[in-house]
This record gives sequence, C-alpha cells and structure tokens, in this order.
Amino acid sequence: MCLLLGATGVGKTLLVKRLQEVSSRDGKGDLGEPPPTRPTVGTNLTDIVAQRKITIRELGGCMGPIWSSYYGNCHSLLFMMDASDPTQLSASCVQLLGLLSSEQLAEASVLILFNKIDLPCYMAMEEMKSLIRLPDIIACAKQNITTAEISAREGTGLAEVLAWLQATHRANG
Repeated sequence: MCLLLGATGVGKTLLVKRLQEVSSRDGKGDLGEPPPTRPTVGTNLTDIVAQRKITIRELGGCMGPIWSSYYGNCHSLLFMMDASDPTQLSASCVQLLGLLSSEQLAEASVLILFNKIDLPCYMAMEEMKSLIRLPDIIACAKQNITTAEISAREGTGLAEVLAWLQATHRANG
C-alpha cells in the first residue's frame, strides 16, 4: 500500500489520474488536457499497474487529523506540497514532521513531491528545501526520503514518480 498525503488543493487526485495514464502508456505520448478533478472527501483507492499492481490510497487534505488511522500496511508514502504557494509551506512542513515521527511509518520509503512547477510563481527546489529545512529533516528522519519536482498538470516528472514506486514496491515485495 502506498499512501498519498498532502494539504487540500495540492494536486493529489490529478497526480493519481496522471500516473494511471502514464503507466497505461508506458510513459509514451502526450498526456493531453488534464482530466477534471474534485476535492477528495474521504479516501480514494487506485491501482496503478506498472510491472506489478501498486495500490495508492489518497486521503483528502481535510482528513489530516485522522491520517494516522491509515498508516498500517503502508510501504511507501507520497507526500505532496504546492511549490507555488509559500503560505502553505509551513503547514505542510508541520504535517510532514508529524508523518515522519510516526512509529507506524518508520519503515516506509518517502517521496516528497513539490507539485505545480508549471506555474510561473513556483519556488525553486533549493528555495523550498531551505525554507522547510529539508536537509535537517532528512538527517533526523528514520525513513529513506527522496524528493522530486513535478507538474501533475503537465506530466513533468511523473515517469520518475512511477519509477520510484516500482523500485520501492519491488524492494518491499
């Protein structure tokens, strides 16, 4: 099981829909216009088939207070942040620290996704890492943490996310 978490409006649902498209095309061809999405109320379960079936459980951002009820059986964690919204960054950082300090997630591999790099107002990766003190977070965390800049809307970086999921779930059996 892979959990997909992040604040409301960061692009989690679009990411899942785009990953399904990318995996079904083997990463080839233009993704075209992004499909319509609605804010997730509750949870969505989606299977991505890429060499093997990977189930992604997306939890709505508004469910933050009860995310911990879903940590069991979590092999990997996708945590999404909005790279175009500096005001949301500190709240997202607090959420991330809570996730990383959970004993149930101590063995999970973590991929932090900085989404919306297609927007003109996005912050550079180095700026975001500095603002949330990511090197310090990684140094103190028990988990193996990877980062990626993506645009779920444009499809940028999604092949790398898929490759990370495949490698992580291959390693976890």
